Amino acid sequence: MKMVLADERNKKVMVAMDVDSREQALLIARQLQGGGCWLKVGLELFCHYGEGIVRDFQALGFPIFLDLKLHDIPNTVERTVKILGALGVEIINVHAGGGYEMMARAADAARQIGENTGKELKVIGVTVLTSLTEGQLQAETGVARGLQEQVTSLAQLAQKAGLDGVVASAREVTVLRQTLGEEFLLVTPGIRPPSAEHQDQARVSTPLQALADGSSFLVVGRPITQAENPRQALEALWG
Repeated sequence: MKMVLADERNKKVMVAMDVDSREQALLIARQLQGGGCWLKVGLELFCHYGEGIVRDFQALGFPIFLDLKLHDIPNTVERTVKILGALGVEIINVHAGGGYEMMARAADAARQIGENTGKELKVIGVTVLTSLTEGQLQAETGVARGLQEQVTSLAQLAQKAGLDGVVASAREVTVLRQTLGEEFLLVTPGIRPPSAEHQDQARVSTPLQALADGSSFLVVGRPITQAENPRQALEALWG
């Protein structure tokens, strides 16, 4: 069982900034400033405010996971990674379902950015969205194999293509860690404190359990961003 020291725990948290406005996002970010966590910028916020919101968060000292889930032909994804890499974010992601070549080209683009700028950019692959159950995966997407098998297969393909890690439910983390080794990043959405509602996440886990099972980073959204005091909510994840 992997243990994490208490003073390192907040560095494992990526707060999903899925909020309605730049003003609200910056208010939450300022409340979290100095807490040690990351900020995750997703499609909604990025489509509204573009690179400006990323720059705002960086100015406050946060490392950034740019969660745009790129999924297109290899050439388009490669070129987009180069564009996004110029923002100086730490992690971006692609859909592992885009296949080996798409992921390999994304990984190559990230390495080139690191060589040219001196700042490492990591690329991770989304396996199966945490909103999907096994029944939905099979009935709605035509995937015949079980959910764990699908997640593991896509994660192995991502590792083979040179990606730095994957996004997967904490429910799959134990098997993934055993299969992929200690260095491969496992980023887990669907993290909820024991008292929180699951909302639109189907495969969830508590923060401490996810870390113990081998998660590298925990994505936490509404339990923090909708809290009256986001900083207190961040600290309350552990106790």
